[in-house]
Amino acid sequence: MAPANSQVVRQLQQLIYYHLDNHLLRNALFIAGRLQAYDPRNADNVYLIALCHYRLGQLKSAYDSSRHQALKPGAHVGCSYVFALACLGLGKYVEGSNALDKSRGNWIRLNSWNKHTESRRQYLPDAAAIHCLQGKLWQTYRDSNKAIECYAEALKLNPFMWDAFIGLCDLGVNVRIPNIFQLTAEMKRALSTSNADESTLETLEESPATNPFSQSSNNVNTSQPPSNSDPFTISKNRVNGDVRPNFGIFDKLNIGKASVTPISGGDLDILSFDTPNGNDASFSRDVYLGKEMGDPMATAANGIEPPLAPARKGRAGQGLGTEISVDGPPKMKSNTINPRSRNKAEPEEASIGRPPSRTQGAGERKRTISGQAAPSLAVPTTANLAAAATDPNGLQRRSTRLLRSITRSGTVGPREELEPKKKAKATGTKGRSTNPGNVGRVVSGNRIHSDSVGVEAKEQRRPSASQPPSLEQKPKSASSEGLKEKEALTWLFDLFSKLACAYFAQCHFRSQEAIQLYNSISHSQRDTPYILSQIARGFFEQGMYSDAEKMYGRLRSIFPSQVEGMERYSTSLWHQKKETDLAFLAHELIDVDRDSPEAWCAVGNSFSVQKDHDQAIKCFKRAVQLDPRFAYAYTLQGHEYIANEENDKALAVFRSAVAVDRRHYNGWYGLGQVFEKQGKYDFAEQHYRTAAGVNPSNSLLITSIGTVLEKLKNPKAALVQYTKACDLMPPSAIARLKRARVLAQLHHPQAALEELKLLKAIAPDEANVFFLLGSVHKMLKQKSEAIRNWTIAGNLDPKAQSQIKEEMERLDDMSDEDYDTLPMGA
Repeated sequence: MAPANSQVVRQLQQLIYYHLDNHLLRNALFIAGRLQAYDPRNADNVYLIALCHYRLGQLKSAYDSSRHQALKPGAHVGCSYVFALACLGLGKYVEGSNALDKSRGNWIRLNSWNKHTESRRQYLPDAAAIHCLQGKLWQTYRDSNKAIECYAEALKLNPFMWDAFIGLCDLGVNVRIPNIFQLTAEMKRALSTSNADESTLETLEESPATNPFSQSSNNVNTSQPPSNSDPFTISKNRVNGDVRPNFGIFDKLNIGKASVTPISGGDLDILSFDTPNGNDASFSRDVYLGKEMGDPMATAANGIEPPLAPARKGRAGQGLGTEISVDGPPKMKSNTINPRSRNKAEPEEASIGRPPSRTQGAGERKRTISGQAAPSLAVPTTANLAAAATDPNGLQRRSTRLLRSITRSGTVGPREELEPKKKAKATGTKGRSTNPGNVGRVVSGNRIHSDSVGVEAKEQRRPSASQPPSLEQKPKSASSEGLKEKEALTWLFDLFSKLACAYFAQCHFRSQEAIQLYNSISHSQRDTPYILSQIARGFFEQGMYSDAEKMYGRLRSIFPSQVEGMERYSTSLWHQKKETDLAFLAHELIDVDRDSPEAWCAVGNSFSVQKDHDQAIKCFKRAVQLDPRFAYAYTLQGHEYIANEENDKALAVFRSAVAVDRRHYNGWYGLGQVFEKQGKYDFAEQHYRTAAGVNPSNSLLITSIGTVLEKLKNPKAALVQYTKACDLMPPSAIARLKRARVLAQLHHPQAALEELKLLKAIAPDEANVFFLLGSVHKMLKQKSEAIRNWTIAGNLDPKAQSQIKEEMERLDDMSDEDYDTLPMGA
């Protein structure tokens, strides 16, 4: 098979990246197929077609496309990465991690931090991204130790790898946040290189002198690198055999060995300047992007071939035996040198040494000031200089720039010979006489002596081409830019540290602390979907469902299309028995994203609050189908099975929930509930304690442990748990009610009475509170108060009238021993 044309390959690659960047994925896949058919052996092409399949959601196709290249020793980095991503989605975690390990030697030293700009990006992942992906693979495979190692390596290389930090927190790792969000050694090295390159670049862009013949801003001095604003004057850097455009400081971050040096005027060959085309762009690591098609940087960066440069105009002459048509020079402006001044200036120009001319004949040599024939060297004529001043596209423009470069480098003889021309520029309009002789005197040097001091002062202030002014003139600019960049990084690290501290507290269920940290962030950062959702989650985890509902409502008023976290919002409404609001939320979420598990959880909660448990179970099953790793859907499904008294099925789904996420305390709590209903109190206590170990700040879990201990005939241990629950959540009515009951059973009626008085203020409409109050007053021999509270309880709960009547009948003959078995409905 004949070797592929590299230009065709590059053009196809450019088209693929163009469509990928513009999210035209079908077009990108079509062109990737043409590229793969044209050059099937190139691993870059395999990577591109696999990447297109993956972005289209075609995981199996991405897996099959990249498998051969990804599993080879020393595999292509891009192929291994896409293959591992596909394995993560397909559940082949070990295979994906092994593929990344096989290409480790190719990516272990890659670092793309600070190398992405508006006009360029790195098209291959770096070590930090690959470590993060490998951590996800091991985490889903439930190998926590390897996942922690990978996440830690990712954060060492790039502290802004937020996914790696979240992974560590979700695994329950005790993270030292101040040691993460700080400048790494690689960042400091990149910043120092960046500042040094900015100083060098600004020096090279500084124009050391003014060309007296310049009439156009496009006439650039050849002693400095061409400006980036002109796509036809991009200098070429040869790096590893590839020719690529020079885009300044960010090339230094990608290729440390590349350098830009001023072009020496004495060694310059004008005809060596070639117009680069778009095919010279290298695809080794960089992909250049552009803001718009009209941007010269964008044109050169994207590899799109710019318009061809106008044809060079040669000098008139017969030296090469060719006939070259040269247009006459355009008319000079009113402030240009007149013919008399040019006649005197030409001999001075003739003394400038140049390489041999390729167009001038031998019979057209000029003469020096002494009248002798000049050597056979090509020199710019006055007409050519005039043409260069007005025609930015001609060859003469480069001669003019060469003249300026050689003049400043000191190759000309006495400085006095050049001073008349400078004076001619300075006296363009101011002080011009109508007599041509005045101009002639000025140009010929008649006033050199009187103005020599000013000219010499300018020469001293003006740096020469051999001494770049960067070390003296531009350190402030480079240092200020470096200082600004460091200030920006400091601000970012401060913001990320606050967010990290808050999320870390949230993962360890210190919800109140997390809420305070989130509230300390600036208002603009706080009113974002992620922060508002996390604050609402903090209230939800504390059982403050009313506050959680308000925060979720605020979130949806600002971002009505938000779906993430809405399963907790629906559960908050479920606890408050708000059927209408819950049904409305379910309909809205289905309209926003019908294929999200959060939407189906909301629909299931809506059926559950209406006691339609069978329909709720179907909705939760649909949520699990959409995302098999959505642990909360398993938990909600298990609670519906408990309501239907299908304990075996409930056990199965709760176990699935904890299998997906070992730190999902809701699943452990559900298992404890099932065992409690089955009368297996020892197993129930064990699972409740496991849940409390994950979330020690949840008062409901602590209360559940106390309930089981109470059923195990251990009231003193239960009292300890109830007291702890009350300390964690003072407004918790259930914990206080059970604590008051245990106090009454342990013959502490006065303490129980104080607890119930607090509880009456918390739950004034709870019948159980008044029933227990009546029983405590009975213990204290306060019969009237007992009867009054029992009467209130009967009015609040008419179904308990028969039980209250029995207690009133036993009021006179009840002994103290009977208080150990006070009837109490929780």
